Amino acid sequence: MKKNLISVIILALVFVNVVLSGLMVFSILPETQKANKLIEQVSSAIDLELKNGSGASVSDVPIENVETYQLKDGDKTTMTINLAKGSDGKSHFAVLGISLSLDKTSEGYTKYGPTALDEKSTIILNDINVIVRKYTIEQFNADTDAVKKAILKDIQDMFGKDFVIGVNFSTVQTE
Repeated sequence: MKKNLISVIILALVFVNVVLSGLMVFSILPETQKANKLIEQVSSAIDLELKNGSGASVSDVPIENVETYQLKDGDKTTMTINLAKGSDGKSHFAVLGISLSLDKTSEGYTKYGPTALDEKSTIILNDINVIVRKYTIEQFNADTDAVKKAILKDIQDMFGKDFVIGVNFSTVQTE
């Protein structure tokens, strides 16, 4: 008799839980939809775009608006970077010629431009050096696009997502 009574009590509590959960869903969902609608209206009123924040890419910008900027390490157009030791335990390095694709129509271009890149080239080259040193020769050779994306993300964090839109390796040699 006690087992049946406990089962009935448990069943009643489960039913009450389902009813309260349903009530909560139907009271919160409309408010959330109203808040989303309000956010969309406000952002459209002030002309904001709801994007994922990834910035422009080279394919999004017409080619006549893209300028390339060759990074130089002193007088050299290439830089030699030690790579992380791989599975063989030997030291390896990469020789890279790196250029940046810039959007000439962006606000960042008028703010920074190539002259600011000249002034900040030491910082940029240092950041590239730090990023590339994290990769082993196997990782670097297997996925150079991942290296480019990591460098691009770092530079975009520095200068803004619409100014520098691409990283290019004009020369890649690993040993």
